[in-house]
Amino acid sequence: MATSVENVQPTRGELLKLKRRTKLAERGHELLREKRDALVTEFFDNIDLLRARREKTSKRLEEAFKNLIEAKVVLGTSKLKEAACAATRDLEIDVGSRNIMGVNVPVVETEEIERKNTERGYSIHQTSAKLDEAANKFERALKAIFELTESVETVRLLAREIEKTKRRVNSLEHVLIPRLKENRDYIEMRLEEQEREDYFRLKRVKQKME
Repeated sequence: MATSVENVQPTRGELLKLKRRTKLAERGHELLREKRDALVTEFFDNIDLLRARREKTSKRLEEAFKNLIEAKVVLGTSKLKEAACAATRDLEIDVGSRNIMGVNVPVVETEEIERKNTERGYSIHQTSAKLDEAANKFERALKAIFELTESVETVRLLAREIEKTKRRVNSLEHVLIPRLKENRDYIEMRLEEQEREDYFRLKRVKQKME
């Protein structure tokens, strides 16, 4: 017999134990397959969201830099730098989480990013409307960047969990369950052999007694 069954005790108790383990492994295999399929669905949904957010972020950055160049033409480099320094601020970011099929993925939350023109620290009378437009576009782009970062990490974590679940499914399907069934079949065969041997032994004893 194969090495995996050499140390198996061919008893009815061991057979019952193996049958229970086999059913448990098959149920686990079924649940893991369902989880894997659900994760794959979530993965592709989030891939679509990631693509949309990447496109939005790219578009907003492009618009923001366009307005920045226009503001630089109007104000000059020196005044633009002064306004940028005046508009600098600390931004509080809270990274929470949500659960997708047992996977904790990030949820990025920030305080209100977009500000009124009068709240940015520079003088609206000594600057240009182009600067206000550029600042607004960059604030909106920053918000999109946070959303994009959230999606990138979500997709990465889901992909990692899918790979891990696939390995567990394959291990059950191709290693554990076949080995359990092989051991089960081996015990059933040995028990049948023992029953036949006992039958012929009893038959010979009966013949001798007669």
